[in-house]
Amino acid sequence: MKQKTKEKKPVSLGSLKKLLPFILPYRLRLLAAFGCMLAASVSGVLPPWLLKNVVDDVLIQKNSLMLNGLAVAIVLLFVLKNLAGYGQQYLMVWVGQRALMDLRVALYGKIQSLSLTYLHKRRVGELLSRITGDVATVQGLVSTTIVDLVVQTLTFFGMAGFLIYLNWKLTLFALLVIPVAFKVIHFASQRLRAVGHAIQQELASLSAIAYEALSAIRIVRSFATEEQELERFRRQGEANVRALVHGTQIQATLQGVVEVILIVALALLLWVGGREVIAGSMTPGELIAFLGYLGFMVQPLRVISRIVGSLQQCLASADRIFEILEVPETLPLPERPVFLNPVRGEVAFEDVWFAYEPGRWILKGVSLLIRPGERIAVVGSTGAGKTTLADLVPRFYDPQLGVVKIDGVDVRQLDLKTLRKQIGIVQQDPVLLKGTMAYNIAYGFEEATPKAIREAAEKAGIADFIESLPQGYETEVGERGVTMSGGQRQRIAIARAIVRDPRILILDEATSSLDTAVEHQIQQAMKLAMKGRTSIVIAHRLSTILESDRILVIDAGRIVEAGTHESLLAAQGLYARLYGLQFRESAKP
Repeated sequence: MKQKTKEKKPVSLGSLKKLLPFILPYRLRLLAAFGCMLAASVSGVLPPWLLKNVVDDVLIQKNSLMLNGLAVAIVLLFVLKNLAGYGQQYLMVWVGQRALMDLRVALYGKIQSLSLTYLHKRRVGELLSRITGDVATVQGLVSTTIVDLVVQTLTFFGMAGFLIYLNWKLTLFALLVIPVAFKVIHFASQRLRAVGHAIQQELASLSAIAYEALSAIRIVRSFATEEQELERFRRQGEANVRALVHGTQIQATLQGVVEVILIVALALLLWVGGREVIAGSMTPGELIAFLGYLGFMVQPLRVISRIVGSLQQCLASADRIFEILEVPETLPLPERPVFLNPVRGEVAFEDVWFAYEPGRWILKGVSLLIRPGERIAVVGSTGAGKTTLADLVPRFYDPQLGVVKIDGVDVRQLDLKTLRKQIGIVQQDPVLLKGTMAYNIAYGFEEATPKAIREAAEKAGIADFIESLPQGYETEVGERGVTMSGGQRQRIAIARAIVRDPRILILDEATSSLDTAVEHQIQQAMKLAMKGRTSIVIAHRLSTILESDRILVIDAGRIVEAGTHESLLAAQGLYARLYGLQFRESAKP
């Protein structure tokens, strides 16, 4: 059965239109850059025409005054060309860098605002490649590709115009001869590219044989196959030599053929043009200028053909960028957001249904009221929906059915930033950012004073450790906090969660990865942090939640039990079985 190959998505020029809003704010510099491009194109077209005057007016007419003027004109022309080239390059790079910085910021901001559902389905490396690699490729489009395309196109058509003006009959003859020569050149380049691939393949095979033998040297020696491996290497080396020699033969042959064809084309044009000069319908200078323009036209054609491939790559990168920028918002913001100030901390779930993928419900009809200041623990087996339940409170996701309310207001109607500032979250594996201890504790809460940072650190039980360091709160924590122990990172995370004095605290299996001794110390810090706050504790170890006001047991997306530790044990239900299982596991030597 044939496997269907994935069709390549065609690249459209629509992405160029989408780039315009990022480029147009810099339109004045862009217009100046296009003016420089025009000047560069004109100065690139004029030299063969000056050559015509040198031949006809200076060498034939012996006009010394014209000689002086042409000498000055040539100098001024190339000064203009280089000034225009500097201007177009500087201005387009400036516009390109500014526009693409705006595009990169917009893309980064968009990724920051996308739903966690979308982000979890994408690899981080792929998203980063869009911010860095794809944007850099598009920057090349704005700064270089467009410049080359405009300048070389104007130059090409300017030269073509001069050719027609000089001798339209000879131009038509050139249009018949030159395409044949370019067809042969194209064929030759394809053949050389194929030969080059073959040479690289043979060389890669030679390297692979050597790598395999050296990687498995113990096996080779164990089975005494050194001579066999040497013979394999020799045979592959001979194949590589044959490919290289064959490539050299083809390259030398094709280069000779191409050169002969180009010379034949030039000789034919020279013959036809020479007859025109002899007949008096064309001056020697015009013939020299005509041949000069033909020679100079090779460069614009070569650059334009290269730009076509580069343009496709740039547009493909632009398509990848706008694919992200055009992702619809999955968490629509309210037109008239409600600001709760202050937040009391009442959390309500009203018949909440939630699924990451259609039809695969994670939460099924959850109804729950958490009173202000109440400490709630959520337990259950892996995949039961514990973390999902907690994630709906700060509105990381929206339920498909039902409502989540804070102080009686649907979270979808609340100002999102204000809501999240009132919620402190401590995760199982907290990530610290590169920066100081103080920076990490106050992260996201710019108003935090040194006193508030110290008080949060004291409540989290990390103040003594920080103050023992040579630079105290100004000590750098290192990349992702790798220089700190798990318990220390967890305490910094607790301090970060409570420094803003949130009314709601979510602790998502905050001690499950720690050993028993450290867990006990973190528990004391968590008790201080939860005091006076509505707290939702997701627990894997049931020993950490014995003093909770209420324990909720979730199974397959539903709350199946609720009560205190003692009442749930007495009920002999799922909680009692989970507790008994953990107790037996912890009692094992």
